[in-house]
Amino acid sequence: MTKVTWFINLIFSVVALTFILYSAVANTAPPILVDQQTGKYLGNLSANPYDPNSTSNPYGKYGSEYSADSINNPYGKYGSEYSNDSPNNPYATNPPAIMDSDGY
Repeated sequence: MTKVTWFINLIFSVVALTFILYSAVANTAPPILVDQQTGKYLGNLSANPYDPNSTSNPYGKYGSEYSADSINNPYGKYGSEYSNDSPNNPYATNPPAIMDSDGY
């Protein structure tokens, strides 16, 4: 009986801990990109290709290689390797800032 009780307590503890950790991770918003000078929102810095605001969504406003607001547009203000506003330019003077959902 003692071994069974110990095993049940162990399983309960593992399930409870997993639930707590999953809840904390699942509710965390991805960081966002913002133009440092204008404060313009440039999308979620996320690997989720299904998030409409993700920089990884190839069909979204912030992930498309054709969108003017995308860091993935090699000819745009925020994606060109020559633009001072692009994270793709190692010498950029105003690359987008990475902020958390609270604005820090």
